[in-house]
Amino acid sequence: MVTKLGREGSGGLILMPDASMWDYGETIFAATDRYRIPTICPTSSLVAAGGLLSYGIDFLDLQRGAASYADRILRGTKPSELPVQLPTKFELAINLKTAKALGLNIPPSLIATADEVIE
Repeated sequence: MVTKLGREGSGGLILMPDASMWDYGETIFAATDRYRIPTICPTSSLVAAGGLLSYGIDFLDLQRGAASYADRILRGTKPSELPVQLPTKFELAINLKTAKALGLNIPPSLIATADEVIE
């Protein structure tokens, strides 16, 4: 797939959040770098590893919420009495080093809104 995208020269790759991203991230980024394919990642840690950008759930914020729920359950609240929580905090990470290698210019307005910028 990456080879085909590289030959066509007009696409990008969106990586989905699953365990294989952490197992094969280096291999994926080596191939996308070789064929100059921009990648959108599910987490900022993958952007730090070489992806172009990510926009997704702030997992640390979710963990804090889970800890709060665990505390309430341990204090006697029935899990069925707790409301379902949805993510409310999202983060944007941009890897300018990867953007430069791909020959992409990231608009300053997007950089200004990013939670993390890797240079």
